[in-house]
Amino acid sequence: MGLLFILLFFSLQLSHSSAKISPKVGINYGLLGNNLPSPSKSVQLIKKLNAGRVKLYDMNAGILKALAKTNMQVSIMVPNQLISNISLSQASADEWVKTNFLAYPETRIRYILVGNEVLSYNNDNRSWFDLVPAIRRIKISLRKYNVRKVKVGTPLAMDVLEPTVAPSNGTFRSDIAVPVMKPLLEFLNRTKSFFFIDAYPYFPWSADPKNIKLEYALFKGENIRYTDPGTGLTYTNLLDQMLDSVIFAMAKLGYPNIRLWICETGWPNSCDYDQIGGSIYNAATYNRNLVKKLTAKPPLGTPARPGVVLPTFIFALYNENEKPGPGTERHWGLLYPNGSSVYEIDLEGKMPESEYKALPTPENDEPYKGRIWCVAARGANRTELVSALKYACGQGNGTCDSIQPGGRCYKPDSDFTHASYAFSSYWAQFRRGGGTCFFNGLAVQTIKDPSYGSCKFPSVTL
Repeated sequence: MGLLFILLFFSLQLSHSSAKISPKVGINYGLLGNNLPSPSKSVQLIKKLNAGRVKLYDMNAGILKALAKTNMQVSIMVPNQLISNISLSQASADEWVKTNFLAYPETRIRYILVGNEVLSYNNDNRSWFDLVPAIRRIKISLRKYNVRKVKVGTPLAMDVLEPTVAPSNGTFRSDIAVPVMKPLLEFLNRTKSFFFIDAYPYFPWSADPKNIKLEYALFKGENIRYTDPGTGLTYTNLLDQMLDSVIFAMAKLGYPNIRLWICETGWPNSCDYDQIGGSIYNAATYNRNLVKKLTAKPPLGTPARPGVVLPTFIFALYNENEKPGPGTERHWGLLYPNGSSVYEIDLEGKMPESEYKALPTPENDEPYKGRIWCVAARGANRTELVSALKYACGQGNGTCDSIQPGGRCYKPDSDFTHASYAFSSYWAQFRRGGGTCFFNGLAVQTIKDPSYGSCKFPSVTL
């Protein structure tokens, strides 16, 4: 270990901020569902979970008013699409702060997050270079209105780092390290704000379950250890490994002291057949153990920063049925949309484990092997189904040849049957290129062969 690295390592151990912050666990409150409870009911449910903070993605006046006088710390968000305008106009920043912050004096807004995972690969990089200027303008607006106790930052995904296993090798991506990350870190350091990170152990585990043990991802790996060859630090769970990678990356740019805030983390309570490990058992295990870690006294921190509080928002309050993408996306909630618990959890960490009811045994911790079809969901809106059918058939490659008049699957001539065939055919052809079995909630996966007679539905084989 070189002298420079030794000095860097000890700076991480000794010089992090000593400013006190509450370890209360918060919750992410998303609205991508068409069957969610009212804001007032939702706030009651958040209180019942014993959440200490709440993070909002949408500037919903009803929610902000419902949170008034609750004494819960609230985080609000500037939408991604406004970043470029705000970066160029102080007047736009002032107006946003006036409309979305000053208008709610009885709501305890303590954090303003500018954008959401703006630097991820799948986002338009035009806004990458507007991000820090927009953050600065929001801070200037707050000072203009004599607001001093609100921290400003931006939540980033783990893909801001180059891939690594050893946390000490943590490095920001070369395309953003100097032009974006360095000025961001300078701002966060100067204003004593936080590096807000979205860290989900589920994703690296599910991408490589052969080499990453599930128990290690769920905080159950008492006998599983990973020792960083660069520092000698020993890790007993995947989350700490991920967080320390961020800490080392910041230190390499000259900022070893910026505090971390886990802006999103959690585990899906269900998943599609072509996914793995999304279950009530695993979700409950992860989040309960996470809360135990976060509320420990004295604080546990991470191996690189022992004894440090890790403020956290768990994702998410509800299962949200309108989130696009694979099935996991719609199953991160602690609650079902009707307000009932997916599983019991106390975000204060006070409920003894012995008092929790038994959890259902997980059935998908190993990858599914076999055939899967994509069919129309029961109860799907007919007008929307016809539109989705046209879309699937419009992708070419003979997707819908068999449901044309005279084709083997033309009869019965029903929109539901034709859509099921089209969805399966589309998914079988385009899954490897990113095609999904979702169609705005109109499609579901099945392992029951929908073929009939001479009509054979295309399938995906795992």
